[in-house]
Order: sequence, then C-alpha cells, then structure tokens
Amino acid sequence: MAGGGSRGGAAAAGPVFPSPQLHVLVLKSLLAAALRPWPGARRCAKRNDKKSAPRGGIAQWFEHWPAKPRVDEVGAPGIVIGVSVDGKEVWSEGLGYADVENRVICKPETIMRIASISKCLTMMAVAKLWEEGKLDLDAPVQKYVPEFPEKEYEGEKVTITTRLLVSHLSGIRHYEKDITKVKEQKEKANKALKLMEDVKKSNQEKELKEKEDKDTERNDFPKAKSEQDGEAKGRNLKPVKKTKEFEHEEYYLKEKFENVIDSLKIFKNDPLFFKPGSQFLYSTYGFTLLSAVVERVSGCKFTDYMLKMFHDLDMLATVLDDNESMIYNRARCYVCNKKGRLVNAPYVDNSYKWAGGGFLSSAGDLLKFGNALLYSYQVGQFKNNANKLLPGYLKPDTITMMWTPVPNTEASWDKDGKYAMGWVVVEKQQEYGSCRQQRHYISHTGGAVGASSVLLILPEELDSEVINSGLVTPPRGVVVNIICNMQSVSLNSTALKIAKEFDKDKFA
Repeated sequence: MAGGGSRGGAAAAGPVFPSPQLHVLVLKSLLAAALRPWPGARRCAKRNDKKSAPRGGIAQWFEHWPAKPRVDEVGAPGIVIGVSVDGKEVWSEGLGYADVENRVICKPETIMRIASISKCLTMMAVAKLWEEGKLDLDAPVQKYVPEFPEKEYEGEKVTITTRLLVSHLSGIRHYEKDITKVKEQKEKANKALKLMEDVKKSNQEKELKEKEDKDTERNDFPKAKSEQDGEAKGRNLKPVKKTKEFEHEEYYLKEKFENVIDSLKIFKNDPLFFKPGSQFLYSTYGFTLLSAVVERVSGCKFTDYMLKMFHDLDMLATVLDDNESMIYNRARCYVCNKKGRLVNAPYVDNSYKWAGGGFLSSAGDLLKFGNALLYSYQVGQFKNNANKLLPGYLKPDTITMMWTPVPNTEASWDKDGKYAMGWVVVEKQQEYGSCRQQRHYISHTGGAVGASSVLLILPEELDSEVINSGLVTPPRGVVVNIICNMQSVSLNSTALKIAKEFDKDKFA
C-alpha cells in the first residue's frame, strides 16, 4: 500500500479528526486490517515497524517507505474509508493504490465493488415497495415470479416468501451445490460456536468474581490479564475455515445476463437444502430471486428501479458493476496467487447477482446511504421537532422491522449478532455489572472477486433530555464504511473499533 488521497471538512488539506490520538489509532487499525491476511506483508511491515506515521496522514509515510515496492506485490493494494458523525462526513481518505500497475492512488472518490453490501441496497428497495403497499412480504414468490417453480422438501410442498428471502431462510442454495458439504460445515460451525460461547461465559463468570472481591483484585492483576486474553481468544474463534470460499466456480461466471429473470436459470431447478424457515443458509441466489420480485412489483427493470432509488438518495456514484461501461474513478481488483503474490483478479460478469453483490460505489455514497437509514430510524423519536423535520426515506417502524433480529438466523462475521432483514444486528446487552457492555449496531460485510467491504452503523443511545432539548436533530450516531480492492480482507472488527473511537471522542 502506498500513497493516497484524502478529504475531510471544508477547505481542509487533509482528513479532519476530533483528536490527533484518534487519527493515529484509526490509521494503525486500518494498516493492521490491510496487512493481516498476507504473511509476506507482515514480514515487510515488521522490518519497518520503527517508523511512525506523522500526524499529517499515512500517505506521506508510505510514499517514503523503503519496502513500498515489495508491499505492492504481497497483497496490500488499496483501501478507501469514510466516517460520518451525526450525519456529517468527518473523514474520507484513500490509502494505497486503485491501480497498482499504473500507480493510480486511491482517493475518496475511488469506486470499488461493494460485494454483499448490495444486499442492503436491495433491502431498501424491498422495504420501500412494502411501505407503498405494492409488495406482500408473506405471499409466495410465485405470485410475482411465476417463472420460479414451486418447491417441495422431502416430498412436502413448501412455500418461499419474500420475508424468508431477505433473511436467508428460504432453503435456496448459495454457491456450494453439494448439500452434504453444506450440512457438514453447519455442524462444524455449531460445535465451534458452542465452544466459543462456553469460553466466553466461563471468562465472564471469572471476571465477575474478581469484581466482587476488590481486596484481592490488585494482587490478581496478572491472572486477570490472562483471563482477558483468553476471552479475546474466545471471541476470535472462527467456526468455519473459509479458505475455500472463492474456489466455487460460480464466483467466476463470465456470462452476461440480459435481465434478472434469465439469471434464475442458474439455480431455480435445484432442490432446496432445507425446509423454508427452519434453518439459516446465507444465499446470494436468494437475492437474485428477490431482484425478480422487485422487478415485477415495481413494473420496471430491477436495475432501472435501483438507479432511480440511488438518485433519490443522492448516491450518484453508485452504479452497476458493468464491465463495458466507462466508469470514472473505478479501481482495479486484485487477488493473491498461491505464492501469496498480488495478481490481477480474473474477469467476471456479475450480472447474475446484481441484487446480492453486483454494485459499485464510493465511501461517500455509502455514508449517505447509512445516514439515510439512521435518519429514518430516529426521526420519529424527535416529536418536539416533528413539524420542522422532513420525513425519512423510510418510516421509523419500517427500519425497526428491518433491524429486528429474526429467529433461526446467525452471522458468520459477527458472533454477537443475528441476521435481520438484509442486515446483521447486534442488540444492546450487558450480562453482568461493571463488565462488558455490548452496544447496539447494524452492519453488513461483503466479499467478492477482488474486493472486500463493510458498512457499519452505530446509533447514538438517545435519552429524553437530548431529544426534547430541541438542540439536536437526526441522524445521531457514527457510520463507518471501508472498501478494499482485494478479496478476503476481514474488515468488520476494524470498522467497529473505529466507530467506537469516534463515538467516544464525540463526548470527550
């Protein structure tokens, strides 16, 4: 990673931060996230770890970093990050390269694949059509898409609805076609999850016991630190090894589909993996079917409906991932080969999954999207300002429905959360006094050929005094977006750390 462009605040030469300390912390978090997946990059970073980033930004540091050319080849191309606080963009910066070969640096306007964050955009369209009374979430999908055949499971006729599709409970497969492999992976995931929960519970009980005994707390400091380290390890347990995720051949389809109905042929005749509603199975193809529902209900092409919605949301940089179109500021995509070296990502055509992973966007556009949702979520609470505030794009009750965890769901990238409707939601929770507090936040990650992404919304915990003061208006909270032109980069925990630091700094 090298170079970079930045934007933050009016007439600012670089990113604006609430404090220099926060600047350094965030940059370190991003650097760690960018380099973590590739051992070669870690070795390069270790040889130069005595250099510290200047307060002016990370770009100058990388430009004069001796190991820069080597890092280019071990898998750290480019990242763009955007952060907003209370609806105002406070930081937008590109780190590294949008195009390594031509030395085009990332900047705030750089456009990248957003992968599965596309599902959140599609969910917004579904919610809007439902609000308008055009879509019945509980009607069989065949009401809108008769081309999709009726299904049976173990000889019994079953019903797939839009509500089940948006929460990945339909039983429609993902990229893996072998049902036996899927069941084996789920069994392993459940065992690992139970182990993780047991470790977590055990360490929380030990921590509570220490809190109650203040006289011995000082003497037990080494022990407490060891147990905290154990808790951290428990939280980081990975239920399923995902090294083979991108080996599925359907990730690399090159066929261009003229419409979403045609793309149903990939999976519409395949058997269901389980009875709809009984189990969770993350499925991008479920969202392909969802795009057909949106198309029929709206009365226009799915892609046209989405582009109109983006226009209404002022997301003018968000477009289809179309290989033929001239899209300015589009970054190139990268993967690592078997030797761990950076190579160009293979050609793919994502027209078979517009709804589930086929959009391009910028950090700024995704901040607008996050804030539109946050505003819609909170505006109903500001009753004293009801006559002064414009309505949200969606109604507060609609957002509440979208962000309510659904039974029988899970979230592979955030074990504290459950899947809701097109989003993963972590609810506010605290099991023991003076112990770990879990904040309420909403997120979605994305992984595509040559791309990784995350969008996270951390709403402010509003109290009646703040709401009734008349001095503040929605949205209130932190929105973080990170997009990267490299696949298999884990960004969710980094986004959460950044959001919490900006939230903490806001009240400092």
